[in-house]
Amino acid sequence: MPTRGEMWFELLSSGAGRIVGLPPSVLGADIRLGERAARLLAVVPDPASPFARARRGELGLREGWALAAAVREAMQADADAGGARRALVALVDVPGQAYGRREEMLGIHLACAAAVDAYADARDHGHPVVALLVGQAMSGAFLAHGYQAQRMIAIDDPGVLVHAMGRDAAARVTRRSVEEVDELGRANPPMSYRIADYASLGLLYRLLGGVDAQVPGRAGVAAVRDALLEALADIGAGERDLAQRRSGDAALRGRAASAQVRARMAEQW
Repeated sequence: MPTRGEMWFELLSSGAGRIVGLPPSVLGADIRLGERAARLLAVVPDPASPFARARRGELGLREGWALAAAVREAMQADADAGGARRALVALVDVPGQAYGRREEMLGIHLACAAAVDAYADARDHGHPVVALLVGQAMSGAFLAHGYQAQRMIAIDDPGVLVHAMGRDAAARVTRRSVEEVDELGRANPPMSYRIADYASLGLLYRLLGGVDAQVPGRAGVAAVRDALLEALADIGAGERDLAQRRSGDAALRGRAASAQVRARMAEQW
């Protein structure tokens, strides 16, 4: 059975030819969103990967470098063409980065950093970047693939979550039960595994309700496409940074202390 990332990639790419030269764990396609050209990118499982820690959809060495290459190839092609820069759509369903001795020895930090740098550089050069969260968005994998987006859309579904680590791992680290971890999240939104609590922090552009993330149907796919178009239209022509995430009403309510810290740092700088 395909993962959510694989399924949504097929639904949104609508038969568009895949970008060649990428490893099996990274899917890419150049698509149309309305009148806008866009490059769709996803990280998916590869059971035959030579890196055992990256066989279930984790973002590892090959995935980080491949994402960076796909983004930078789009940047170069659009720069040479001299026209409008295509949008980048990060389709996010990643359970985390690949932890392993070989990954650490071969520099997974560099691979992840290469992906981050490519997305940020593309944004700085006028490529609008949007992330669509259809499944897990965990830890360093999300930082490398999706978090550099100017607008992030998440489907309102129990299987869609953003966190530094999974429930079981959080329970072990904090020496709590899984139930106690969930209780802690109810009182502290940053610790919660509910996507609605994450949305309350003001980091999402939109929490999309009424869509079945697992079996969306035509109406669900159309709603997601419309949300992506709205997000792209909302990105200003000269917008290059991520300031929108901390300037909205939800951000000022949900992260008021962070706003105060930033203000005081600006005063003292």
